[in-house]
Order: sequence, then C-alpha cells, then structure tokens
Amino acid sequence: MNKTLCALLLLLPALALADESAVKLRQGSNQDVVARNCAVCHSLDYIQMNSRFLDRKGWEATVTKMVKVMGAPIKEEDVPLILDYLDQQYGKPK
Repeated sequence: MNKTLCALLLLLPALALADESAVKLRQGSNQDVVARNCAVCHSLDYIQMNSRFLDRKGWEATVTKMVKVMGAPIKEEDVPLILDYLDQQYGKPK
C-alpha cells in the first residue's frame, strides 16, 4: 500500500473528531435547540454557509428534507423553534 493512502487512512479518525468549538452560532432565542439538533448530523458551519441563500421557506424546505429524507432525529415540536432561529439569525435579507 502506498504511503499516501496509509497516511490518509490514519487521519480519518482524527477528521471524524473535528473540533466544533470554533463554530459559533449567532446569539438568539432557540440557539441551543438548533445546536443540539443540527450538530447531531453535520457541522454547524453548514448553517453559516447556507445563510446567504435561504429565506424562511428555504430553511423550512431544508429542515423538512433533513427530517424526512435524511432521517434527522428532530422532534416535531423543535421544528418551529429551529425555523424561527434560522430565519431570524441566518435568513436571507428581505
């Protein structure tokens, strides 16, 4: 096996444990609900990367996809809280 492939295989576990502490969500109501639910499946920087593209309807479609298609374990009662936060803190400017 070549050295590059071996090095990559050794690094994979370290990449899986990437430090999320550097990603800071904007302060706001329900920030904790968003962090608790979204970080289960992906890095919180996805929220920041998509924020300039999504309005409330876009965020709603994204959260619905995460639950129904991707199987995200988000409680039904948390969905409106997540949408309110995403729209208020990261929604596309109106």
